[in-house]
Amino acid sequence: MGAVDVKGPCKAPIEVQVDGTIQAPTNLANLKGAEQWFKVQHVNSFTLSGKGVFDGQGPIAWKQNDCTTNKNCKMLCMNFGFNFLNKSIVRDLTSRDSKNFHVNVLACNNLTFDGFKISAPEDSPNTDGIHIGRSTDVKVLNTNIATGDDCVSLGDGCKNITVQNVNCGPGHGISVGSLGRYDNEEAVEGLLVKNCILTDTDNGLRIKTWPSTPLTITVTDMHFEDITMKNVSNPVIIDQEYCPWNQCSKKSPSKIKISKVSFKNIKGTSGTKEGVIFICSSGAPCEGVEMTDVDLTFNVAATTAKCANVKPVITGKAPTCAA
Repeated sequence: MGAVDVKGPCKAPIEVQVDGTIQAPTNLANLKGAEQWFKVQHVNSFTLSGKGVFDGQGPIAWKQNDCTTNKNCKMLCMNFGFNFLNKSIVRDLTSRDSKNFHVNVLACNNLTFDGFKISAPEDSPNTDGIHIGRSTDVKVLNTNIATGDDCVSLGDGCKNITVQNVNCGPGHGISVGSLGRYDNEEAVEGLLVKNCILTDTDNGLRIKTWPSTPLTITVTDMHFEDITMKNVSNPVIIDQEYCPWNQCSKKSPSKIKISKVSFKNIKGTSGTKEGVIFICSSGAPCEGVEMTDVDLTFNVAATTAKCANVKPVITGKAPTCAA
């Protein structure tokens, strides 16, 4: 199937049920420049359901991805785009081997993913599971995500996002950001990540902002609780010096203010000695960071914590901060 763009408005609730396997073209030219393969826009009360599989047939396209060396790289086609949806649900389907992000959510309100499945190999580039931007009241529930990049990532302008009962791995964990790269970004407020299991991921629970940008937005009310880590590198991390592939300067600190962040009942094994890394900005130190019962081990021994420009409140068992 070539690229599909389904547009509302619709006069009544619409349900699309898919029970078979739909395959995307392997040749990028056959997608005619589409950013998303299956796109739904401007619909209220939309349901996408079924036992079906949307197979992006990504392996050939992944070889053309040069984003690690070219910051102006061409973005490949995503499996799904959900834009300007209200009171909608995506249920039980599988997204496989997307050429780029599996799902991009933009400007949605009250959108739920439930029983959704995402799969791509660990080495597939930029295959984020669900990326959410400028949306309110989005829920990712009872979902399994195995991919080559972030399982769930939040862009700017998100409010009241819930990620619950999600299995993540392989992948790069659950991320807020990166933020601060562009001038017109909006604040992020309200995230609950609860009852999730992360297995063999490159990062665990992460907030990341770019340094040396003029942006002064806030990131607040981020809460992570009841999380199990299984051999996760960097299980708990705030990184305000995020600069992948040295594509930026660290000459001036990030101006993004991070506050009211809590990590509660985080248990399991770390793939690195430093189980907690809080590298906050010297220009806007983190405030209101709490750790409660963060019990992570590396090679049977307790992990350590590295902290800069933050004074976390620690209760229960948790590693003590070192500079």
